[in-house]
Amino acid sequence: MLDALWERRALLVSGKGGVGKTTVAAALARAAVASGKRVLLAEVELASEPEDGPSPLAAMVGTRASGPSVTEVSPGLSFVRLSALEGQRLFLQEVLPLRLMADAAMRTRALRRFLEAAPALREMGVLFQMLHFIRRTRPDGSPLYPLCILDLPATGHALAIASLPDTLLSVMPGGPVGRAVREGLALLREPRLTGALLVTLPEPLPVSETLELSTAIQRHRIPIAAGVLNRMPENPFSPDGRAAVERLLGEHGPHLGQRALGRLDRARAAEARLVGNLPAPLLTVPELPAVGRELVDRLATHLTRPASPGAPSHAGAGVRP
Repeated sequence: MLDALWERRALLVSGKGGVGKTTVAAALARAAVASGKRVLLAEVELASEPEDGPSPLAAMVGTRASGPSVTEVSPGLSFVRLSALEGQRLFLQEVLPLRLMADAAMRTRALRRFLEAAPALREMGVLFQMLHFIRRTRPDGSPLYPLCILDLPATGHALAIASLPDTLLSVMPGGPVGRAVREGLALLREPRLTGALLVTLPEPLPVSETLELSTAIQRHRIPIAAGVLNRMPENPFSPDGRAAVERLLGEHGPHLGQRALGRLDRARAAEARLVGNLPAPLLTVPELPAVGRELVDRLATHLTRPASPGAPSHAGAGVRP
């Protein structure tokens, strides 16, 4: 399944806060590089002004953010912050005859207020900056960044970006804005080029929220490449072993380990619910005793190792590495 993910041009990583979305995005980028891809890992921010503070995503791959400039992290991996303001600047540079005119326009207070007051134009700036990087080529004509992995800031922003083309085309169907939006639309809605990765946890509420997000994204015709079930606890029991534990608990009453068994059962039920309802493969990643860059590196190693011959699968609806 990962090979199919790497063939796309853009992966949009989304999910509720606290599910490990940023960690998963960093690990996927490392795994893609280990598989031979050149990757641009992007942090998406929709604030009116670019953030100058530390970037958790950049730290997870061992670099520091440097404004809107692309930073080379390691061979094959680059990092950038996508911002509404920088994308709007790039758009004006494309449609105005001189770059100096675009820079001067961005400094005018009236234009800045207009761009800040219209939420759709913030999303358009991010979308255009993403298009800018996807368009870039090497001297031989091949893509400079064959794979862009975008860590979206929140579920609501993911939906805002998904609905952006329809919103803007309804009010500006022609002209340079319309052309840029249509190009973005062709990218966002083409399953061979783009896919959303929905990250969740093996618990009832996060799974419910993920399925709701899946329905909303499909409504805007954004293809879902995969679900990512993060922090899946290991099941140490064979069927016979679990039956023996159940007998012991029945004979000797509640035990401290019973809570762990309950969590494991909830995790397996959550996994089954996703497999049965998510319209995409399910990638399950384990719960590991690590944090930060160590966790990212261990997850990337897990993702790139060959699957064992007996690894379970779910009839094409979901797979586990």
